[in-house]
Amino acid sequence: MFNNFYRNKTVLVTGHTGFKGSWLSIWLLSLGANVIGYALDPYTQKDNFVVTNLSDKMIDLRGDIRNFEQFNSVVEKYKPEIIFHLAAQPIVRLSYDIPRETIDTNVMGTTNMLESFRRSKDARILIIITSDKSYENKEWIWGYRENDPVGGYDPYSASKGACELIASAYMRSFFNPQNFKSHGKVIATVRAGNVIGGGDWAKDRIMTDCITALEEDRPIEVRNPQSIRPWQHVLEPLNGYLLLGSKMLEDPLKYSGSWNFGPDPDSIITVKEVVEKVIKYYGKGTWKDVSNPNEVHEAKLLNLDTSKARFILGWKPKLNVDEAIKMTVEWYKRYKNEDPLEICKGQIERFLHQS
Repeated sequence: MFNNFYRNKTVLVTGHTGFKGSWLSIWLLSLGANVIGYALDPYTQKDNFVVTNLSDKMIDLRGDIRNFEQFNSVVEKYKPEIIFHLAAQPIVRLSYDIPRETIDTNVMGTTNMLESFRRSKDARILIIITSDKSYENKEWIWGYRENDPVGGYDPYSASKGACELIASAYMRSFFNPQNFKSHGKVIATVRAGNVIGGGDWAKDRIMTDCITALEEDRPIEVRNPQSIRPWQHVLEPLNGYLLLGSKMLEDPLKYSGSWNFGPDPDSIITVKEVVEKVIKYYGKGTWKDVSNPNEVHEAKLLNLDTSKARFILGWKPKLNVDEAIKMTVEWYKRYKNEDPLEICKGQIERFLHQS
């Protein structure tokens, strides 16, 4: 996989205790990478990072990405060649409650990452995970392309748009791909759609709400049943990130910059449809509409154009929305009675063999 690019490479993952970061760390370990993680504590003791006992399988470091001196000392000590930056405040609704912390974590945290990358003599590849919500969303039916304007209605979305601007400024100012031979570094930013998968217990996530309600034998409360999102399993964008990272040094001019990773159009469905599919594959449950017209603003429609990743990178989604939801529900139905790490490894293996 990936031409053994990651084997014996030292890879730093910020936000490794989070949902996507834990899955990425598991995949990198299976590829033979030496993985270092830097993050805050996991959100809950049920999180994927905790139940898979990842702290015993990688270098697990705790710290705040806003603390530049502490983070930079980690980069200097462990000398990573490749960095995946996922550390962030990732929840839209929470950003209304803690706007300053959200912006400080996401914007200054990313700036700290870029500055540490700039100073490092060893780091050569940096992939910054932002969000599909970094676009200035006009809620039209067409998918956003990588050269569309970034922006953001809420503090979270605006912070991710700002990350894109700052990464672009660093890239053009210090790591221009046209001058790669003089600096030897490559930067990319990646934007993914709504990601689902096993082991995610973060607040205000649809799958968390569904599984928590089902485990407690109560109706699933759905805030925005008619909102439309590009749903995809967590392994889809991670496959894109890893594929991109394996190619960036081959042709920095071609592979640097921003990239979208999203599902096929038929996987862009309403929240209501997702909930009903979860109930179907879980084998029980009901749901109720708890929409509140006075709630904070959340986008009703968001779509990504993934033509660039498909035609230039050679990436495409492997799972349709039913397969993604079925695989996710399977994880939650099995994790209490089986080894969650083996469940993750098995799902990665099945994903790789998906046609």
